[in-house]
Amino acid sequence: MNKTIAFSVEGKRKLTGEITPQGAKNEALQVICASLLTDDEVEIDNIPEILDVLNLIDLLKSLGVKVIRISKGKYKFKADEIDIKYLNSDEFFHKSSSIRGSLTIIGPLLSRFGLVSFPTPGGDKIGRRRLDTHFTGFEKLGAEVKYDFNNGLYKVKAKELKSASIMLDEPSVTGTANIIMASVLTKGKTTIYNAACEPYIQQLCKMLNSMGANIIGAGTNLIIIEGVSKLTGTTHQIMPDIIETGSLIGLAALTGSEILIKNCQPDKLGIIPDTFRKLGIKLKVNENDLLVFAQSHYEIKKFIDGSLLTIYDGPWPMFSPDLISIILVTAIQAKGTVLVHQKMFESRLFFVDKLIDMGAQIILCDPHRATVIGLDNSSSLRGIKMSSPDIRAGVALLIAALSAEGKSIIYNVEQIDRGYENIDERLNKLGAGIERMFSN
Repeated sequence: MNKTIAFSVEGKRKLTGEITPQGAKNEALQVICASLLTDDEVEIDNIPEILDVLNLIDLLKSLGVKVIRISKGKYKFKADEIDIKYLNSDEFFHKSSSIRGSLTIIGPLLSRFGLVSFPTPGGDKIGRRRLDTHFTGFEKLGAEVKYDFNNGLYKVKAKELKSASIMLDEPSVTGTANIIMASVLTKGKTTIYNAACEPYIQQLCKMLNSMGANIIGAGTNLIIIEGVSKLTGTTHQIMPDIIETGSLIGLAALTGSEILIKNCQPDKLGIIPDTFRKLGIKLKVNENDLLVFAQSHYEIKKFIDGSLLTIYDGPWPMFSPDLISIILVTAIQAKGTVLVHQKMFESRLFFVDKLIDMGAQIILCDPHRATVIGLDNSSSLRGIKMSSPDIRAGVALLIAALSAEGKSIIYNVEQIDRGYENIDERLNKLGAGIERMFSN
């Protein structure tokens, strides 16, 4: 089978039309793992068929989960014959260490079987992403956690989990999800304070409650779980991907295109639309859709006192760190200046050197901050050869390439494929010129 090696991108094309965001990747990784909590059948719809999610599904199959693909994006899972010994195999070590989303199998398996071995997970190389929050939570629930430095292997075991009052040291999304899934079958009341509030957590709790769990407080930083003895099967619909929606807003703005983002559930986007509006982007909500207007000029707003606008990320409901790369690239052709402050990961801004090579006016102040001096469309970016370092930076580079004069070649596009489903085909339907290049 030929392997994708690059995208060849013809820039300076106006895009137009409608596009529907894929299902939310971050939610999918969690709710698929939640199917491990019951022997009954769980049906999940709107699953994005992207590399990270498909690899997780393959991992569950290897664990013994019966998986049926009903149709595109719709799957059934039945975890009634889990092979717990598989966790000690070299194959499990290899598969699970390649995707960070596999981390959330720990909570469900610990809850059901009391013993999990797990390698250090993979994922984007965007800086240190510690796991202490997960394992401290498991310890509070009565588990014993050990780390094998020689093999890079975590071992978590518990004869019986117990309810607990847990204060998270950071509102980790996957940490919150893991602790919730470890607690739902634990007798008594467990409280999680400083919990993540993201829509993905809200969706996970909605699904678990439909399975018979008793969880209140989802969407707040205090989640209360009354343990139940058994969970049943359910059906669940994954929400649209808010990160893809934000990426499409940035794409429309930088290319001066009018795009209607269909069925994106604007009420679940939080401050994302208003953050783009601070760059001067004109948006309109039409019930369940979001219209991005074509603009030849957009101007960055200043703070009320006239000082320079700063956009920074943080835990929900603050601006998503996954969209910092997108907001930065969108600002390239704005009128004015903005300071982009990536607080959460120290390596996420290192892709800006490629944007500078394309002609962007960006000053990388330090690993966390970059100042973008907008070009106001007085000059165009130019196409270059570049490589995608991670999912979000990869899409930011793709957006830049689509706005640039000439041809760009983007290598390492499997990073983009990990998070965006058939992005080349879907954008080409809007008028983009993206060609997928394969090895011989």
